[in-house]
Amino acid sequence: MTIVRSLALFTLAAVAEIGGAWLVWQGVREHRGPWWSGAGIVALGAYGFVATLQPDADFGRILAAYGGVFVAGSLAWGVILDGFRPDRWDITGALVCLLGVAVIMYAPRT
Repeated sequence: MTIVRSLALFTLAAVAEIGGAWLVWQGVREHRGPWWSGAGIVALGAYGFVATLQPDADFGRILAAYGGVFVAGSLAWGVILDGFRPDRWDITGALVCLLGVAVIMYAPRT
């Protein structure tokens, strides 16, 4: 159950951070206005709180592992919302990052 909770929190964190950055991008780069950027700033703030809910208490471990989730999530976000088509190296890199997440977060510790 702890792993499921952790994965759900990583997913929520990715949606908040990547979504927030995307909203700021839309507001500034795509000239959609300050409401988009403001919503992005709120989402980015929410991301900071979500990380504190992880069951593991080690900040460095959580953020290091989340980096891999961020990489894979960013590519997925691009596919879903921006029509990005990753090549095999993008996919391979994302899988390597997710393997890193699994090793950092869920490997047995002595």
